[in-house]
Amino acid sequence: MTVLPETPALPDNAVNALRSFLLASSVVGIALGIAMLAWPAATLTVVAVLFGASLVVAGLLRLFLAFATTEAPFVLRVVLGAFGAIVLAAGVLSILNPAESLTLLGIFIGVGWIFGGLQDLLEMRLANFLVPRWLVVLSAVISIGAGIAMIVLPAISTLSTILWVLAVMLIAVSLATLLTLPKKRDA
Repeated sequence: MTVLPETPALPDNAVNALRSFLLASSVVGIALGIAMLAWPAATLTVVAVLFGASLVVAGLLRLFLAFATTEAPFVLRVVLGAFGAIVLAAGVLSILNPAESLTLLGIFIGVGWIFGGLQDLLEMRLANFLVPRWLVVLSAVISIGAGIAMIVLPAISTLSTILWVLAVMLIAVSLATLLTLPKKRDA
């Protein structure tokens, strides 16, 4: 039996580059998390713009899927396109007026998540080759539930709570990443 010498999975330069990237992203993550906790009002405006951008991208993607899906019946494609247009509109409105529309943003986010979840349920038979069906259903139910919560609960307090939780999670994940950095190698 021949014993082969152990070779590293990644070259030393690649490990060191990964280490540097993880170190930098962790420091930025901790700083961003602290900034989110220290300046919640300014952060909520930034979050409003980012969520708006996210909804615009999601709406455009959903519109693309509605037009690109040739196997689906026409009526289903129209419904999927309408959902995509609604998500897109919610994103555009959020970006245009982020500071004054945080309450409205919470409603837009909720509506976007509800329609996104409904669209996922409608697309389920088309997406079964990508992921297991139960995962699509779970994702859709979570999206619809989160959307209802955003609409029913006062949006600004809900957004503030989400912001606080995200800030704490970002700091925790960044600290965990710092603690699990790969060892530096001599290149």
